[in-house]
Amino acid sequence: MLKLLLTFVTLTLPFLAHSFSPDHPTDRRVLVLLDDLAVKSSHSLFFKTLQSRGFDLDFKLADDPKIGLQRYGQYNYDALILFSPTVDRFGGSIDLAAILDFVDSGHDLIIAADTNASDLIRQISVECGVDFDEDPSAMVIDHTSYAVSDNEGDHTLIASDDFIMSDVILGSKKIEAPVLFKGVGHTINPENSLVLKALSASPSAYSANPKSKLSSPPSLTGSSILLVSVVQARNNARVLISGSISMFSDRFFRSKVQKAGRPDKHEKSANEQFVTELSKWVFHERGHLKAVNVRHHKVGETDEPAIYRINDDVEYSVEIYEWHGKSWEPYVADDVQVQFYMMSPYVLKTLSTDKKGHYFTAFKVPDIYGVFQFKVEYNRLGYTSVALSKQIPVRPFRHDEYERFIPAAYPYYGATFTMMAGFFVFTAVHLYNK
Repeated sequence: MLKLLLTFVTLTLPFLAHSFSPDHPTDRRVLVLLDDLAVKSSHSLFFKTLQSRGFDLDFKLADDPKIGLQRYGQYNYDALILFSPTVDRFGGSIDLAAILDFVDSGHDLIIAADTNASDLIRQISVECGVDFDEDPSAMVIDHTSYAVSDNEGDHTLIASDDFIMSDVILGSKKIEAPVLFKGVGHTINPENSLVLKALSASPSAYSANPKSKLSSPPSLTGSSILLVSVVQARNNARVLISGSISMFSDRFFRSKVQKAGRPDKHEKSANEQFVTELSKWVFHERGHLKAVNVRHHKVGETDEPAIYRINDDVEYSVEIYEWHGKSWEPYVADDVQVQFYMMSPYVLKTLSTDKKGHYFTAFKVPDIYGVFQFKVEYNRLGYTSVALSKQIPVRPFRHDEYERFIPAAYPYYGATFTMMAGFFVFTAVHLYNK
């Protein structure tokens, strides 16, 4: 019996070690779908960076008939990487709807497209807010911001350094060298605030078929062409979409790079640093916030009441922490606000902080009774959103809680007694005056 128990523990521990926990936002089990298993070796440096950070990668061919994202209603993986730009149909139970449900359930996704990307990959990208060039043979071309090489060719090897300005997404270490990119460009709807431009093309770039002459102006030109975009959905799921699978390759990771028109030569491109930092953000190793210990009570008390009275003095506090890859650290900001809300905010206060993750404020309950809410809705670029809500009723004064004499009513008191005195004087004069 003991031997069977030990065998069971030995077999189950590896699965428990990599299972997703809400207390640890870093995804652990990742499904990698490939067009060709050779990609596993040609992009090994990228995969090794993930494995070194504790990720359990499961490599499968995209058309494997046995693959599936979930079993018995439970997801088998915490994240999905699609390195299969030409796949027309996934195997097993995976399809467009299954991938969208995967993201809608809060899981993360990386998509690497390329020239001749299939309609399926394009459809998934469109659902995430990204539109690739409609021409299947189009590539991003730039005659001024290309990478200098022995065989410059058609200038489709782009050296781009137009990064998103966000330390939480790309890390605090500055990216010195350009990123090598060779693939298809895309655009986003400027009104879609969920999609962010991680890497953009230069103003001189355009998208066209490099093997044919232009017969009409290209549909995508200039800085509106995006090379890499990231998405943070409203449920805090994150998506990375790249128009080049070569950007993740060992060859691009190790390549020297010199941007045309610039004298400085770099011994190594920024692809590895750029992709690594982006993957940390996508897999919630950075920029993931959690709020705990939400409290409110009357000033001078510690217990949370079931109801407040108008004009009560109230204290509100919350603790906010950020995940830093290995541990939760206090989140420090000066723009966290709380609303005391009923149909519209009656009180809006910026929370003070002790720089240790504790946010607090105090205010007076408005002279309005009804059902209110303490609401914190915090949205900041690159961070997961924080939405907190606590409902609390507010009652008016009871009949025995008012002051005996209200100072504001003294004029009315005076008018009352003056009228009574005048009535008696008038009565006396009328009765006794002949």
